[in-house]
Amino acid sequence: MAHPDPTWSLTHRMVASPAGRTYVVECGSGPLVVLVHGFPESWYSWRHQLPALAAAGFRAAAVDVRGYGRSAKPAGAAAYRMLDLVADEVAVVRGLGAERAVIVGHDWGANIAAHAALLRPDVFPAVAMLSVPYAPPGGPRPTDAFAALGGDEEFYVSYFQESGRAEAEIEPDVRGWLAGWYASLSGDTMPGPDEPSPYFVAPGGRLRDRFPQQRAPHWLGETELDFYAAEFERTGMAGALRRYRAVDLDWADLATWEGAPIGQPSLFVGGALDATTHWMADAIAAFDHTLPGLVSRHLIDGCGHWVQQERPAEVNRLLTEWLRALPAPG
Repeated sequence: MAHPDPTWSLTHRMVASPAGRTYVVECGSGPLVVLVHGFPESWYSWRHQLPALAAAGFRAAAVDVRGYGRSAKPAGAAAYRMLDLVADEVAVVRGLGAERAVIVGHDWGANIAAHAALLRPDVFPAVAMLSVPYAPPGGPRPTDAFAALGGDEEFYVSYFQESGRAEAEIEPDVRGWLAGWYASLSGDTMPGPDEPSPYFVAPGGRLRDRFPQQRAPHWLGETELDFYAAEFERTGMAGALRRYRAVDLDWADLATWEGAPIGQPSLFVGGALDATTHWMADAIAAFDHTLPGLVSRHLIDGCGHWVQQERPAEVNRLLTEWLRALPAPG
């Protein structure tokens, strides 16, 4: 298995969780920091952060989210609702012998981390979100909002809703599809403003029709692409895609928390070129109200969506400075 840094050993283990089992990769000792990846990623997305946080005096634990990698893969979209994903992260903390942990997430992992902090402040006293800012529960039904985007074209989240549809595009060539998706969202290879958006599908088309051709991001070498491709070739894509198919269930489940802020100390780091930071600019602008404990926010110039992989040194610095400044556990 690929190893982030030969000077730090990794511990691989399974932890019992509501999913069944959650796969965890640890590095270092000290206060626990749980790292949660997004789509289509893995614990390996934190390969640069694991040794950096260990060197800074923390016990970093990167999970495979349910549906991914070596974690359990329950059947059906209903098993991927946010309440269940939060319960998995609580189980990871307990399974690692801790009572509390700082939680850090990227992409869908940022959403999971934010809701873990919202729903279980007793377990998660601080939260960092990479790429996707916190937006409180509420608003219109998600699938209705996504369906209204793009005019005659289909937004990628809508494209992912039908079971088997995206799988049929991706699984015949997992490696090629992943390479194109990663390039589409990376700061140094993403399509230009005058090129068709890779987030939308033309009528009768596929997402990959708009992926950059023969352009590899600087952070994605053969070793990294081989690791991701092997994971999804082994597991298939259904588990990862079910998270998208649970968004309306979340909308109903979380109605009680409509508009609720997260009060714990928090951090946001995004890429200045990431479409998410533009789509969710209003959420970022509302941080004074939605994240009253926000310590700092950062948009990294020239960076796309995969912030901790595109700019590991900068992200490591921001994370460790923020972690070290947090209040000592009570």
